[in-house]
Amino acid sequence: MMKIKIFTWLMLPLLGVVACYGQSRDLVKYVNTLQGTDSEWALSYGNTYPTVGLPFAVHFFSPQTGKNGDGWKYTYKASTIRGFQQVHQCSPWMGDYAVFSLMPGIGSLRVGEDQRALAFSHDNEVAKPHYYSVKFENGIRAEISPVERGAHMRFSFPKNEKAFLVLDGLLKDSQVQIIPSERKIIGYVNNGRFVPQGFKNYFEITFDADFKTFGTWRNGDSTVQAGSKERHGQGAGAYLEFKPGTRVEVKLASSYISPQQASLNLSRELGGNKNFQATKDKAFKIWNTLLNRVRVQGGTEAEKATFYSCLFRANLFSRKFYEIDKQGNPYYYSPYDGEIHNGYMYTDNGFWDTFRAQFPLSNILHPQMQGRYMQSLLDAQQQAGFFPTWSNPGMSGVMIGNHAISLLTDAWVKGIRSFDPDSALTAYYHESTNKGYWGGSNGREGWKDYFTKGFVPYGQVHESTAKTLEYAYDDFCAYQLAKLTGNEFYQKVFARQMYNYQNVFDKQVGFVRGRLPSGQWRADFDPFEWGGPFTEANAWQYTWSVMHDINGLINLMGGQDRFNAKLDSFFTMEQTINYGSYKQEIHEMREMLLAKMGQYAHGNQPTQHVPYLYNFSGQPWKAQQRARKVMAQLYNATEKGYPGDEDQGQMSSWYVLSAMGLYSVCPGTEEYVFGSPVFQRVALKLEDGKEFLILAKNNSPQNVYIQSARLNGELYDKNYIRYADIVKGGELEFVMGPRPNKERGISPDSRPFSLSALQ
Repeated sequence: MMKIKIFTWLMLPLLGVVACYGQSRDLVKYVNTLQGTDSEWALSYGNTYPTVGLPFAVHFFSPQTGKNGDGWKYTYKASTIRGFQQVHQCSPWMGDYAVFSLMPGIGSLRVGEDQRALAFSHDNEVAKPHYYSVKFENGIRAEISPVERGAHMRFSFPKNEKAFLVLDGLLKDSQVQIIPSERKIIGYVNNGRFVPQGFKNYFEITFDADFKTFGTWRNGDSTVQAGSKERHGQGAGAYLEFKPGTRVEVKLASSYISPQQASLNLSRELGGNKNFQATKDKAFKIWNTLLNRVRVQGGTEAEKATFYSCLFRANLFSRKFYEIDKQGNPYYYSPYDGEIHNGYMYTDNGFWDTFRAQFPLSNILHPQMQGRYMQSLLDAQQQAGFFPTWSNPGMSGVMIGNHAISLLTDAWVKGIRSFDPDSALTAYYHESTNKGYWGGSNGREGWKDYFTKGFVPYGQVHESTAKTLEYAYDDFCAYQLAKLTGNEFYQKVFARQMYNYQNVFDKQVGFVRGRLPSGQWRADFDPFEWGGPFTEANAWQYTWSVMHDINGLINLMGGQDRFNAKLDSFFTMEQTINYGSYKQEIHEMREMLLAKMGQYAHGNQPTQHVPYLYNFSGQPWKAQQRARKVMAQLYNATEKGYPGDEDQGQMSSWYVLSAMGLYSVCPGTEEYVFGSPVFQRVALKLEDGKEFLILAKNNSPQNVYIQSARLNGELYDKNYIRYADIVKGGELEFVMGPRPNKERGISPDSRPFSLSALQ
């Protein structure tokens, strides 16, 4: 009897853990949407804003501290808010589109953005994915909760003061129509840099309180027309007055298709929500359900806050750009040709950033969405003539490379086969043998020389060496897709080009560098010089950008001993900077200096895979140590939470994957390379209901080294895991320790994929 009692007493804590783990826990509490908001033009700690929105939603919302049109729409140091915006911005460097705002006020009517701004304190602010709230110093409280194509707002006004709401149509063409009998405002805005001619975002806004007075106004000169119900033109806006002390609830929705679709979106997504609390509860449930798909145990509360704040941002972009018609079918206004099409469309993403981690993470978490996305890429290519590279929402051509093929190949390799691969390859061939109209990454700059000489010449094409490296990786992805699908023609086309990285590597200096049209090297080589043949980086940083053939890079450097020595130096050397063609310090340089990790510039994408390269060169324990150090020192959940631009979920996805102990060094293969997990347990619930567990026994901030690994109970000596092993469910178990196990993961068979064999 005593043995039974002791056994029961011992089992109770374990049963409690199991029961708790089987239930949905409040993980939203860990998310801080102010993470990364203490940013500015000269220094980025994320360049984020406190996004209120559902995962991958059509519209987001945010408080606005910056002036209309300012890319830095919310900065943590600001002391006033001037509006609550519908937003879509994926980067301050790109700007926003389809923006309008609402702003409360009391006393006398103030419509201009400077005059209506109200003082606030972060102490009176709540910033969560499903809910934003702030109480201004004058007593007004503003609250927002999202739906996919709109939002529910609530404004609570103090007694004994006139109560106003101001609708700002922002800087370009807009129209407003006030319908007092229906407590409604309808209209549209047309703003943004990368939108088709005739683009409009139609909105419908309803209120649950009568208007005491109303009127329209014009942005710029703030001219007011009291009693006016309609206005059209540049910066047209509206205002409403309510009874003092009113608490007014506002429902709003938007559509790129028509006013009727905006009305349908409003009724479908908000019509059944009795009040603000109902919308808030639904939004909380959506986010909490998603966050509970990646359950972590162990680690500190601060590490959990960082993890779930990053998991939140990893699930915002790309944004859905489709709507649902009366029959329940998806259709969309195309940001590429301005026409209406049936099907799915996604946008607001710069692939140069996100092909590296955000898409490989989404391929694990959201394969159904990724399947729709891949077909939408081919649809966009048909509508625009080229693949998008950085859509915002239409073509921009910003940044470099042709990375849509990376997305398509990575999806295909991982079993997401919703598109025709021959069509994808034909479209990519067109991409790689033409130059489009929009920016450096629309089509391929220098493509003729790249195909005939094997490199993009410096002096003729901006950022030529960086482009050569990016093209070679993309051509590998095309080769890989052709090989996997039996397309011998395109396999032969790209079989040679994927090795073109070799043509810009100078063995004399041990770096990639600029090469002139004659074939000679650019003179006066300085590996610390930023710009010139490189993109937001220098030769030290771009030399490692051969994700598909690390063995080939090791061979060029003279073997793995020299490779490892150079890697060691990269992380520990002096932080010399030569401004080069930038002629001044840019924020990426400053962020590298603050990181204090040698020439490793985690704040920018070209080096984010580099800590993991030791897995290819016989010293995997160094990858484990480097990855943990980066996570511990460069990330947190505060307003200074990132070591550079967050970039549409890329930097967050890097952390999420790395905290699980994984990273996708070479998208286009199905391998996720090992690092060092932060948590003792990660339970990953897959879309089909299966579960994959990552266990790290004896894990701690000191025990960062993998002593041994087992996959589904079998001893596992490889330095990577395949996507197929993750998605079929199972268990990956690490035993961690304070010192490297230099015998594990060092054999040739343990190393991840590379095109070439080691010499």
